[in-house]
Amino acid sequence: MIERGLEKPGKTKGGLAMAMGVRPGAVSEILAEIRLIKASEIQPIIDYLELNSVPIMGRVGAGAVIEPEHEQVPPEGLGEIELPFPISEETIAFEVAGDSMLPKYENGDIIVVFKEQRHPVSSFYGEEAAVRLKTGERYLKTIERGKSASVVNLTSFNAKPINGVKLEWIGEICVTLPRGQIERLRAKAAGRARKAAKTHGGGAKGASK
Repeated sequence: MIERGLEKPGKTKGGLAMAMGVRPGAVSEILAEIRLIKASEIQPIIDYLELNSVPIMGRVGAGAVIEPEHEQVPPEGLGEIELPFPISEETIAFEVAGDSMLPKYENGDIIVVFKEQRHPVSSFYGEEAAVRLKTGERYLKTIERGKSASVVNLTSFNAKPINGVKLEWIGEICVTLPRGQIERLRAKAAGRARKAAKTHGGGAKGASK
């Protein structure tokens, strides 16, 4: 994950070493498995390399219908959500729109899903997932077996089922973030950013003296 993070624009071994508060060669030693990572160094590594950031790629309908032509999402997404732990880069996030999946999912919750479908449709029967229909609509629904192997039924806790539809993609859910937790995470991230800016500013003043 460190190697992956260092491939991001602007991320360097020297910058990581500075964030960790260690000598420059320590990062190379960690990558060569000569040196172990200390517990106190984990969070600075995650923060500097942004290993916990997931792009929000739009909304997924739980009752609401999300059609691509009504939602222009740039390739980089609508922003990012910072998780309280590192996560695979093979993930993307969606904001839940609608209330048909109450009480498990509320309007404004964030679900983090795997970007690529990793298993056949049949393995998702009985599970909730983000799905995209062949016709383009995106939903958060429970996938049920259809009348044939080529179609499925999509069910909700509080809405009529959508029967006999073909799926183009299934996003397997790996993390769910309630709306209240998202607000706390964003407030915490903003606080860290202000602290970092203040520290950086103080260092600049000290250098000018």
